[in-house]
Amino acid sequence: MRHALLIGFVVLGSTSAWAAEEPSGCDKFKWPIEHERAALTAPDRIKLASGADVAAVPATGITLALLTPAEAKLPTPPERAPKDGTFAGFTNFKSAPKAGLYTISLSAGAWIDVVQDGHALKPKGFSGATDCDGIRKTMKYELSASPFVLEISGARENAVSVAILPSE
Repeated sequence: MRHALLIGFVVLGSTSAWAAEEPSGCDKFKWPIEHERAALTAPDRIKLASGADVAAVPATGITLALLTPAEAKLPTPPERAPKDGTFAGFTNFKSAPKAGLYTISLSAGAWIDVVQDGHALKPKGFSGATDCDGIRKTMKYELSASPFVLEISGARENAVSVAILPSE
């Protein structure tokens, strides 16, 4: 009887882990990602150091160099505390091309914070999937035509590709 109960608990415990697993494959995103994926993998991505100032959102992707969280000195503490052994970084955008809904996509798993007018913006949508070459997650944010800061934290690698594109 104990053996049967133990097996039952193991099965129940592992079921929630399976249910929490993220979808796998490029077709599992909630919206089309072709433009974002192309920007994230384009050979002409702009390379930026953490803390860089950018006049406007580029039409292509960027590769943001990341540092340890202590070295990155993010201007605003991230909403999710980064784990030990991860990387962080930020860039200042002087303005958005025009007010509207934008997708901010990453090539790898990491936490995104967007700060505009002194407030952390809440995403309007989120989608992510594993096993899709070039893109790991994409989020939608409503940006006004004013400066904003993009902060990345919790990344496992010391660089991440980022694409900020008007939402279709």
